Amino acid sequence: MKDTYYHKGMRRKLVDELKQKGISDEKVLQAIGALPRHFFLDKAFEEQAYEDKAFPIGQGQTISQPYTVAFQTELLNLKIGDRILEIGTGSGYQAAILALLGAEVFTVERQEVLYQKTKLLLKQIGIHKVRCFFGDGNNGLPAFAPFDKILVTAGSTEIPDNLLQQLNVNGIMVIPVGSLEQEMKQIVKLNSTETQVETYGTFKFVPFQKGINKM
Repeated sequence: MKDTYYHKGMRRKLVDELKQKGISDEKVLQAIGALPRHFFLDKAFEEQAYEDKAFPIGQGQTISQPYTVAFQTELLNLKIGDRILEIGTGSGYQAAILALLGAEVFTVERQEVLYQKTKLLLKQIGIHKVRCFFGDGNNGLPAFAPFDKILVTAGSTEIPDNLLQQLNVNGIMVIPVGSLEQEMKQIVKLNSTETQVETYGTFKFVPFQKGINKM
């Protein structure tokens, strides 16, 4: 895998586009500018890798458009050393962005084909602060809880209570909620029974499904 001057130039254009669309966190923009998105896509999409679009990655899943990745990442209000639970590893691009920002990432993927492929890819490109798990994201990772932040990268019809239970007090969950379209929710856990919920715009994600899909 090569990261050429052409790819780096295209990333600079993408970062400029994201700024124009309202992404303002410089660290998030730097991470997107540093990470070769074309590594996470099939060769057929390499020429389009730095367009602000979602692309298929197999198993009925997509890599989110860079704006969505940046938007969700901003809402997490990351701090270096945060322990983050990501539900929906997909291509691994979002997890890699979080790792570049200094987080310790625990990511769960229900599609075994994607889990195997992405775990290998992250190792190959030197992203070491991501731990990949094959399992049902609805269960989270109770053995590794609590987490400082939780990020859900699939559209859920509700806010999953068992994931909230795995979040630290004062921790943040970012999750798209809705059926055909989703509203992006930022949930701050105030204590064991109370949360503060803010809503940020409409998005479209693949559905948050239960169970696992073995090879």
